[in-house]
Amino acid sequence: MQKLRPWVLSLLSFALLGLFSTLASAANIFDHGQWDALLKQHVLPLNGGQATQVDYQGFADDKVQLDRYLADLSQVTTPEFDAWPKDEQLAFLINAYNAWTVDLILTKWPDLDSIKDLGRFFSSPWSKSFIPLLGQTRSLDDIEHTMIRGSDRYQDPRIHFAVNCASVGCPALRNEAYVGSRLEAQLEEQTQLFLEDRSRNRIDSGKLALSSIFKWYREDFEKGWQGYLSLEQFLLDYSEPLSLSSEEMQMLRDKSMPIRFLDYDWALNRML
Repeated sequence: MQKLRPWVLSLLSFALLGLFSTLASAANIFDHGQWDALLKQHVLPLNGGQATQVDYQGFADDKVQLDRYLADLSQVTTPEFDAWPKDEQLAFLINAYNAWTVDLILTKWPDLDSIKDLGRFFSSPWSKSFIPLLGQTRSLDDIEHTMIRGSDRYQDPRIHFAVNCASVGCPALRNEAYVGSRLEAQLEEQTQLFLEDRSRNRIDSGKLALSSIFKWYREDFEKGWQGYLSLEQFLLDYSEPLSLSSEEMQMLRDKSMPIRFLDYDWALNRML
């Protein structure tokens, strides 16, 4: 039997080491299965997923399972998190935001009509520090604005169509967990579904009427992600879900399309 040359053995060793490292890394990826099961059971898609209604009573009935998932999120250390691929990190943070938002609603369920009912005179519910995550007690604002938007790691404006503020005006709470291996497809689908929803984005009396999300976070769509340096450029690439005519698209290119922002509906996205 012919012996393998040393350089061949060396290549095989490196290949096996890479394979084992990949398998070990995959084994350490966080499992969002508990959250996925809860979402599938208690989130009802409407209009093909353009909107969803949340069965908060169902979440309340399954609070033990929700608490177990939140506890598992809290066990992740910063070194573990930092070792994950970027898409796994972002999926983890989006799921954490959405799960703890549901948990916050349950603190007063069913005696509330809006997440804003959980705020105080001098503070909003989003600024409340109650989330044990990555070694600190954090707020929802910390997760969204510091860990996601404030990090140079992600810079993806489509997160605004994935994080959910428990309100009718928000983009839909997706009825499955975000996962790193499919995050790109999930974020793209959420973006298109949100832009297809004529209650949130539409042409109205010759003006482009958009969700207030585009007013509050306009800068995120103009920071150069995918080459977009203006909101108009971003919208042009999504002209199909917006159902824009060729004339309306040209107006966007010329920046002559009037844009107004719709009032936000803060009513709870509860199941009716």
